Amino acid sequence: MKIKILIPIYNDWQSVFKLLENIDLEITSLDVEASVIIVNDASTEQRSEVNLNLNNLKSVQVINMKENIGHARCNAAGLKYINEKEDVDYVIPMDGDGEDRPEEIKLLIEKAKEYPNVVITGDRIERSEGFIFKFCYLIHKCLAYVFTGQSIKFGNYTCLPKSTVVKMTDEAATWSSFSGSLSKTAKVRKSVSSIRGPRYFGPSKMSFIDLLKHSLSIIAVFKSTVVIRSIIFLVVYIFLILKHISIITLIPVALVIAMIISVFVLSGRENITELNNSLENINNIENLK
Repeated sequence: MKIKILIPIYNDWQSVFKLLENIDLEITSLDVEASVIIVNDASTEQRSEVNLNLNNLKSVQVINMKENIGHARCNAAGLKYINEKEDVDYVIPMDGDGEDRPEEIKLLIEKAKEYPNVVITGDRIERSEGFIFKFCYLIHKCLAYVFTGQSIKFGNYTCLPKSTVVKMTDEAATWSSFSGSLSKTAKVRKSVSSIRGPRYFGPSKMSFIDLLKHSLSIIAVFKSTVVIRSIIFLVVYIFLILKHISIITLIPVALVIAMIISVFVLSGRENITELNNSLENINNIENLK
């Protein structure tokens, strides 16, 4: 079984080097041929020279992008590169800061062996952030379910068979939302339990605004469903409050309309042309091993 581990990175080289060593340790007992592709999102910090002690990873490549395009688009570009340039059976995208715990790679691979050619997701059962962030994340999941009917408990940390990688690189939504695109293209999925670990170095970089944009980007993938559900809600709600219309009772109407507008604005970020042309943004490719 040939595995490619895909890691987008922006500046946090200290974390990704530690992650590589931990991955190398975790795959010691696995009967797989594993290698890593790092997508460097035009980092502004110089990478320090390190001596990586890697005994089990077959290779580590760094794809240096010419321009900063963001985490989701680096994932999309990495999938596009792997689909066109690499011979793989499965791809495991994961964050480079330690929050996607390398000890769970074994769980993903074992599940993939049990269910060949089926997407395996790492469904979050526990997070390491503070109460406020956890509460906001719960609201995000509830909103996504209410407006789309999709219960999305996973992020990037998944195990994708090559057939799914092909589908995702043909899907415009991959350019804006990994988990939304995966939910759309892979209806049949199996899961393993996943704990969101603490960052290796420094605080979490996801702000409330980033979480809101992340949530709306996922919802935007299912804009047709959002519109239908929103119209049904608005018709029923307005009928119920018809005799009691006031500024306060119209607040939910305004919020739903704002949601519809936001979804259509963010759906404009889905771009199959940009995804297809993403490899043109590669500056060079380095081999760390």
